[in-house]
Amino acid sequence: MKYILVLQWSGSTEADFDGLVAMEDLLLAELPPAHGLVDGHDFGSGEMNIFVHTELPVEAFADATSTLGSHSRWADVRAAYRGIGSDDFVILWPKTLEHFEVS
Repeated sequence: MKYILVLQWSGSTEADFDGLVAMEDLLLAELPPAHGLVDGHDFGSGEMNIFVHTELPVEAFADATSTLGSHSRWADVRAAYRGIGSDDFVILWPKTLEHFEVS
């Protein structure tokens, strides 16, 4: 896989963590293998992330939107991808976001 798609939210509580795991489980069940492989999550430093290895980051994000769009936390998602071995993220969402990083 050439890229890592990161789906990111603010989060620090046990309820936030439970929501993250629920979203990850949904994505694991629904993401078409041709568009990516869910590779776990990260929780801490006030943020939570789901990582997707993919050849097609834009398509994988569209699939994630279809799968998770009705989840209560989806409205707050930040999404970006980077090439494997790169630190430079390409921001997908929201369009007004100017900086993206993983703590």
